[in-house]
Amino acid sequence: MEISVRFNLLLLLGTVSQSESNDCQQTFPQDIYAGLREITSSLVQLKADMTLLQRETKEQAAQQKTEVDKLNQKLQVRQVAFSASLLAGESATIGPFPSHTTLIYKHVPTNIGNAYNSNTGLFTAPVRGAYHFEWWVGVHGDNGVHASAAGLFKNSDQIFLAWEQQTAYFGTSSNGVTLFLEVGEVVSVRLWAGTLAFDNGYHHTTFSGHLLFPM
Repeated sequence: MEISVRFNLLLLLGTVSQSESNDCQQTFPQDIYAGLREITSSLVQLKADMTLLQRETKEQAAQQKTEVDKLNQKLQVRQVAFSASLLAGESATIGPFPSHTTLIYKHVPTNIGNAYNSNTGLFTAPVRGAYHFEWWVGVHGDNGVHASAAGLFKNSDQIFLAWEQQTAYFGTSSNGVTLFLEVGEVVSVRLWAGTLAFDNGYHHTTFSGHLLFPM
């Protein structure tokens, strides 16, 4: 029985031609090489896609950081508030001057946004919007010879005036105003010609302002 099976197997193998045998031997390696090439191509494409994705992710992160920085800058610009007094602590009477003179407030406990300049006495609007200002002026009475008067100016235009005249003792005057300002417009307080202003460590003569809201 075993001899018969072997003989039949030999007959079966004998019916396979040499060309068919060679085709079988060549087909398997070719299929393997084609598969390897396809896998290699897929890996190259995958690597390229990952590189592109990483580049796009970095660009998006950089763009988001730039937008956040811009928002932070806008937020900082919109935080504007200051308060200043005429003198840092010494006691002195300013004036009288022959013409209206810008008061330079030297003691600045608050200057959020750095819009007030203690070297010039000028407030410069950093953002377009509505601002509120207040100013106080103190003076000792000198038998009514000199008044105390200070006006708030927007650029070169007088807006409001604070005025007080004492014959004796000490008095103060004050005023306030809300203004619409464009970026770069200037606000200051000027001592009226022929008038006085007094300040000391109690800070009677002051100038303050803050941004109400941008527009």
